Amino acid sequence: MPDRELYGKVLEVERQLNGVIRGKKNVMRLLLGAFFAEGHILMEDVPGTGKTTLAKALALSVSAAFSRIQFTPDLLPADILGSSVYSPKDGAFFFREGPVFTNLLLADEINRASPRTQSALLEAMNERQVSIEGKVHSLNSPFLVIATQNPVEYYGTYPLPEAQLDRFAVRLSLGYPDGDAELQLLLDRRRSDPLESVRPVLDCAEVRRIQDEVRTVDVEDSLARYMMQVIRATRECGEILLGASPRALLTLSRCAQALAWLDNRMFVKPDDILLLIQPLLAHRLVMTLESKHAGIAPAAVLDDIVGKIKIPV
Repeated sequence: MPDRELYGKVLEVERQLNGVIRGKKNVMRLLLGAFFAEGHILMEDVPGTGKTTLAKALALSVSAAFSRIQFTPDLLPADILGSSVYSPKDGAFFFREGPVFTNLLLADEINRASPRTQSALLEAMNERQVSIEGKVHSLNSPFLVIATQNPVEYYGTYPLPEAQLDRFAVRLSLGYPDGDAELQLLLDRRRSDPLESVRPVLDCAEVRRIQDEVRTVDVEDSLARYMMQVIRATRECGEILLGASPRALLTLSRCAQALAWLDNRMFVKPDDILLLIQPLLAHRLVMTLESKHAGIAPAAVLDDIVGKIKIPV
């Protein structure tokens, strides 16, 4: 069983997030799963649905340092990573850290920056370090990137390359709340901001302990083979030009471990994997030109793949 004290604190974190963003319990569970699996999150949603609020609430709940970058076409890599600055007093250069040196980085509208600037995050997201002027600088631990982009308005944007999309563990969408949840949102904000009631529950050391414990969750060989079959099927499907990578397989396994831990189990079940198929794989697939013209979406292809592969009992 998971550590009882840590598990109780995580439930409180989840309760606080559900209090800030109403009616999105599944999204909150997937977000926490990616976080404790040491993965990054792409939030693809229209403006005003609470993406920034959610990122701030998570940072407050886990006592994490928080930075936000508004991505624009004129943003430079140095604006993210940092740069050497000359000190007249000392007559020497010193490194001034950029906003990436934090625990939780909100990359807002990431697809509005140039590919050169987008690529500045690649090493940081994958290796938790940045190389600047020949020197390697380690990032804080834990380190999480939550990037946002608007799926509707594409004017003046630069689509994320496949190499960067593959570094996001999951792609999530809050969407519009239902009627009751939206009314409750309005009532919650009549006198105060719900963020004001969010209190620190975990600290960074405890988050690292949870991430270490997630790694010990058992994955049976039959489930490992099932995940591999799903991943390989995306590469062999005629409607997909570029299937899921080995990194996707490793991420799927780790996120399934995290969901099991969040469900108070130290073993993965098929349901954990099935819950992750769409948010974890759909954004990684590149469809053929014929499939795009035919209006075939990655989600439909994944449903077809899952339907053809026997699920371990």
